Amino acid sequence: MRGITFLIAFLLVCFDGFSQVVPRFNPDTIQTIQLDSAVNITAERLSAETFIRAVTTDTSFYQSFRNMKKYAFTAENSIFTYDKKNKVKGKLYRKIRRNSKAPWITYLSKQDTGHVFKKNGKYELYTVEMFDYIFMNAYQSAYTSGSGIGKAENANAGYKEKLKTLIFSPGRPVKGLPFIGDKTAIFTANMRQYYDYNFYSATYLDSIPVYRFKVTIKPDLNKGTKDGLMIKELTTIFDKRSFEILGRYVDMKYSNMLFDFNVQMNIEMQYFGEEKLPAKVSYQGNWNVPLKKPERASVLVLQKDYRLEK
Repeated sequence: MRGITFLIAFLLVCFDGFSQVVPRFNPDTIQTIQLDSAVNITAERLSAETFIRAVTTDTSFYQSFRNMKKYAFTAENSIFTYDKKNKVKGKLYRKIRRNSKAPWITYLSKQDTGHVFKKNGKYELYTVEMFDYIFMNAYQSAYTSGSGIGKAENANAGYKEKLKTLIFSPGRPVKGLPFIGDKTAIFTANMRQYYDYNFYSATYLDSIPVYRFKVTIKPDLNKGTKDGLMIKELTTIFDKRSFEILGRYVDMKYSNMLFDFNVQMNIEMQYFGEEKLPAKVSYQGNWNVPLKKPERASVLVLQKDYRLEK
């Protein structure tokens, strides 16, 4: 139960509605997309169903994370933790070089300040541990072919695999997450009555023509209904030329007797040669569960300089 609770909590900012707090520092200042205009549905012969099918059937987005293991690359990880007033409490920065010929990494720079680790050397926040599981494990393990999410070796790993599903396959139900597993299935017939589906023409990275498919809660719903919907926004960026997914932004917020969370996560890809590979991941989130310390954290992951080594 502990693992499930932490997984639910990780995925998403404990929000104190009764007090005013200082706005949080956002480490992600890189702007990559510029909105052009709403798409003319008749001219483009597109509909919301076109994008929904693409979102729910796509496997290439997750496969791009697996494909990066074939490459050598440089990565920068910046992690910030916050106190209850949203002031920076701790900071961890790592610059990493990965060798594609061996499953290990070299630290080019590594420094931490403030409250990041416990006295026993473990992370203070489960949020940070979860990010390490996803990214450091990917950096240090060898490439294997296939597009599915891996099998869990134990219960805790199983919860982390469910986390991957929530990140890489939004819009699908997630079995084994009490109280919220079905709330992620925002494209079912029952859930569609609560959401608006819009798509726009845009430019990504100054040169790539894309569609931005945006799913948001209907503005005229009553507050109780809105509060019961976990996914507040899901935006997906499609390359117009291939309909490949290049980016995903998700805004999730939910509260009940067991936990409160409010998280925003953004994942972006870039082309390196002909390969689509992860370039940026940003996370902003706080969560709170009974008898545990509230966790407030931001994460920015940048990956670049991909190259195949002979």
